[in-house]
Amino acid sequence: MRVKTSYICSECGYKSSKWMGKCPECGEWNTFSEQEETKKEKSSTKPVQLTLSRLKEVESSKSQRLLTGIGEFDRVMGGGIVRDSVTILTSPPGGGKSTLCLMVAYQLANAGYRVLYATGEESDSQIKNRADRILGDIADNIWILADTSMDAVLSAVGEVDPDLIILDSIQTFSLAEFYPARAGNPTQTMECASALVQCAKDKRRQRAALMIGQMNKNDEIAGLRALEHLVDTVLVLEGEGADELRGLLATKNRFGSTGEMGFFAMTEKGLRSIDNPSEYFITKRNRNELVSGSAVTVLREGSRPIVAEVESLVSQSFTPYPSRISETMKKDTLHTLLSILEQRGNVKLYDKNVVVKTTGGLFLKEQAANLAVLMSIVSSVKNRPIPPDWAFIADVGLTGELKRVPAMESRLKELDRLGYAKIIVAKGAAGQVILQHAEVVECRLLQDVMAILTEFYSKMRD
Repeated sequence: MRVKTSYICSECGYKSSKWMGKCPECGEWNTFSEQEETKKEKSSTKPVQLTLSRLKEVESSKSQRLLTGIGEFDRVMGGGIVRDSVTILTSPPGGGKSTLCLMVAYQLANAGYRVLYATGEESDSQIKNRADRILGDIADNIWILADTSMDAVLSAVGEVDPDLIILDSIQTFSLAEFYPARAGNPTQTMECASALVQCAKDKRRQRAALMIGQMNKNDEIAGLRALEHLVDTVLVLEGEGADELRGLLATKNRFGSTGEMGFFAMTEKGLRSIDNPSEYFITKRNRNELVSGSAVTVLREGSRPIVAEVESLVSQSFTPYPSRISETMKKDTLHTLLSILEQRGNVKLYDKNVVVKTTGGLFLKEQAANLAVLMSIVSSVKNRPIPPDWAFIADVGLTGELKRVPAMESRLKELDRLGYAKIIVAKGAAGQVILQHAEVVECRLLQDVMAILTEFYSKMRD
């Protein structure tokens, strides 16, 4: 056998015969690592035995799902973990990856399933300390393996015969066959992941696999992009270490909806599933408890409508350049909306500081929230409250016209379910939706919405 030395970029997998400071493929610096390739001499080829079937004759697989009992996790997965699936979970450091995996292991073990938790980052005592803190009583059918050898993991699978395999994290494991490539090397990571996929999808004994993937500085899974193509589901746990709110997003799911979002609250006892986000992202007030600067809208996270509260604070500026602050929406979007409000709504803000946020820290990704943002600012400028049972769902164009947004039926029905009395939308947006409690008011222009508020305020004075 012949030994050849090559250099592989750890970011994109580009291969070179010599070391280079900068990768010509992805442009990253100092990412090349040395790897020895062993080439076997050519041997006589043997005929390959093929097993062909007509597609119409193949039996459809009705894979059983493993329900964890964690409402938001099961929903993002499409109704639980498919028995022969491989899922990768990533997040920034301290985001709660290991905590969520340990909770999944605990719930499935209590349901009677066998779980193997293999960790290459922490010792078994560290995992036990976390389990004692967030779980309490631990079921007998959770096995722990603290090792960085993927060969040891596969041997443990044969001994324990688990229903779920957890790897924490895939970048810390290596196969002896590909020595001297170190753990974290693109080749080792891909080969370890491939070995896990083959183990999970073995027709003789199907298993579910959940592996943690480290995140690089670009907020992507470390290693080759091919790793995401190899697995069935890619989950991203969003949220910084100091934030209570965590969002679980499915960026890929072969067995469910892509783009589905679940919400968790990070507590001392681990991640708590927020099963009713519409109540989490609004402030509960009494009917007679009115505050200025607050407006309600409905956002879509995946396939689910979520009621969100937008809060604004407008104050007098004593500097040449007033502040425009928002941590929950793009700053350019805020500047655009303020320009529309000044020009089309005749609300002067050139000498005002404007601060916009949402209750619970929910990021305003959709244009459906734009009308609610403007109305919360108007309420703050006038120091007049908007009724807490009113809601606004529309985009606002540069002309001041209200624009329709998708999925209006589900948004309206969610507000109707929660008991909202008046919903203001764009002209023709409501369609033929029948609501039991809420009144839908269609407006064409931003001025029409402001006129409704002015009429309400005049009635309050009377």
